[in-house]
Amino acid sequence: MPKASELLASVFGFERFRPGQEEIVRTVAAGRNVLAIMPTGGGKSLCFQLPALMREGVTVVISPLIALMRDQVRALRAVGVEAGALTSGNTSEETDAVHAALNAGRLKLLYVAPERLASAGTPGFLRRIGTSLIAVDEAHCVSRWGHDFRPDYLRIGALRKALDVPLAAFTATADSQTRQEILLRLFDGVEPQVFLQGFDRPNIHLAFEAKNAPRRQILSFADDRRGQSGIVYCATRARTETLARALREAGHAACHYHGGQEPDERRAVETRFQTEDGLIVVATVAFGMGVDKPDIRWVAHADLPKSIEAYYQEIGRAGRDGAPAETLTLFGADDIRFRRAQIDESPAPAERRMADHGRLNALLGLAEAQVCRRQTLLAYFGEQAAPCGNCDLCARPPELFDATQAVQKALSAILRTGESFGVGHLVDILLGNETDKVRARNHDRLPTFGVGGEFDRRQWQAVFRQMMGLDLIRPDRERHGALRMMPAARPILRGEQPITLRRDTVKGAPGPRPARMLVSEEDAPLLAALKARRRELAEAARVPAYVVFTDRTLIEMAERRPATLDDMARVHGVGAKKLERFGATFLAVINAEAAVDVHPARRRIAGRDTAEVYDRLLAAQSRLSRGADGTGKPMQCSASLIARVAALGNAADEERLKRLLGERRSERFCAAFLHVLRETG
Repeated sequence: MPKASELLASVFGFERFRPGQEEIVRTVAAGRNVLAIMPTGGGKSLCFQLPALMREGVTVVISPLIALMRDQVRALRAVGVEAGALTSGNTSEETDAVHAALNAGRLKLLYVAPERLASAGTPGFLRRIGTSLIAVDEAHCVSRWGHDFRPDYLRIGALRKALDVPLAAFTATADSQTRQEILLRLFDGVEPQVFLQGFDRPNIHLAFEAKNAPRRQILSFADDRRGQSGIVYCATRARTETLARALREAGHAACHYHGGQEPDERRAVETRFQTEDGLIVVATVAFGMGVDKPDIRWVAHADLPKSIEAYYQEIGRAGRDGAPAETLTLFGADDIRFRRAQIDESPAPAERRMADHGRLNALLGLAEAQVCRRQTLLAYFGEQAAPCGNCDLCARPPELFDATQAVQKALSAILRTGESFGVGHLVDILLGNETDKVRARNHDRLPTFGVGGEFDRRQWQAVFRQMMGLDLIRPDRERHGALRMMPAARPILRGEQPITLRRDTVKGAPGPRPARMLVSEEDAPLLAALKARRRELAEAARVPAYVVFTDRTLIEMAERRPATLDDMARVHGVGAKKLERFGATFLAVINAEAAVDVHPARRRIAGRDTAEVYDRLLAAQSRLSRGADGTGKPMQCSASLIARVAALGNAADEERLKRLLGERRSERFCAAFLHVLRETG
């Protein structure tokens, strides 16, 4: 069986595994059943792609979306791996090519949609092609209560039993309940080895802002990141269209995406996003699970997501290449009312609605956090962490104040008005505003009338929003959004428990910080030139830019400035296939000169131990090309012959070397070549 570390470097161009990957790869390659919960962008696909190259037979990958399958197949072929997909979107020529590769025994990874499992002939077909492993991507789709439930995922467990092969399931969004469903439905009767990797994505900057002219906030955030690929998530279809239009009017390349569009329209947006640098997609959550674009530099939420799991999955689409990425989430009282109403109006059982309220509470706690956001986020997933230094609260620690009296006044106003009114009317009471509505109900005679003069209207609205975020009060959908007090508020009202709120969100938080520089100011011009060259190559090949090289790879090139192909081979993401195709071209950009014409035999060994031996053999040949005295007839070895000599290493003996060189070349080069081989061994 080939070594995992060797394939990692030679095929994928990675010097080392990401945390947790190596143990999963070895376990899957050994034929064990596996369930791996890994963070979005943590390298899940490598954990089944690499074992597929290590094992005999075909690895069948069950994946939920055609776009996702096509992207992974395209990326695999770009590094020289035989892979194919059988989908409803295939042309007849594409399907024929896949079957031809399967019949010839060349194909290592076959991607199929879960709907194909409904065909009675599928198990027999998969058995005939020599399936030796099933890999399930986005395994949380098996959960009936998940937001991405796919009924055909329920057939996978039976397929595993029918084929009697190991199964490796992967997901990034599985809470304990979803994990139990995955174990039951995919592994019923078989205990897999479970890997629960850390949820931290340290390259992603986390930030939240209270809504204050949200369109302006999103436009400002996008302006500071002009030319970078990004996603803006919205709660409604209409908002995706209006915000995309506003971004275009501001000079951005932007388009909208939602479930109400025709399939061809959605596919066109997906294709543009994959192939265009700097495109912004404004979307509902319908756009997401099929996104396999590694160089998304930012994700913004124009509206509050529906849960902390949804938030984590959606921001996880940024920075999958490991380079710096940024997020911004806007939230307000209207968002909280909207999300509460969604849960309350759901047809789900009461127990499920209660759990969904708990998930929303966790997200609101993150939005109103008073300490490092990453600490708060990871604590929800059961992890402890030190302050991260890469979130808005670490950069600008919030100013806190004792809000016990203010909260007591607000709660008193709610109770004295029979829990029958919303924020606007309650603020009028606290401020002492004698509106017609206040006078008509005699609320100007309440003890709480006019007791809130320490804050203005906007500040009181922020206090109420924080109270909703802490689940002290909730809008009641049966009373048209009127606020009612929750049990957690009673100790505060009675004076038994103090409460601290953030003053910055009461008096107005500073705007978002400027975009992070991907490289230093000195390296920025070179990075721009490398991106321009990548775009030219991608457009010529009609593939997404990241298929040539990801942002992370170009960033490392700009910072390390490799001078030779050997140096280039040590850059993250530069495998043997890409080095051969693109190495000299990008070296030319770095060195600002014409591309060096390096023989393919030399390109293939760049970065390996034999590369230095090859170069020394070439130098020895150059010295002796006209003989030891410089007067002989010119003679040389071909580049491929030099490469074969280099591969002998210090195990070479004189007789073996002479057989390889032949009689005439042995007379001139054998002694010198043997010296090089022994000296470098």
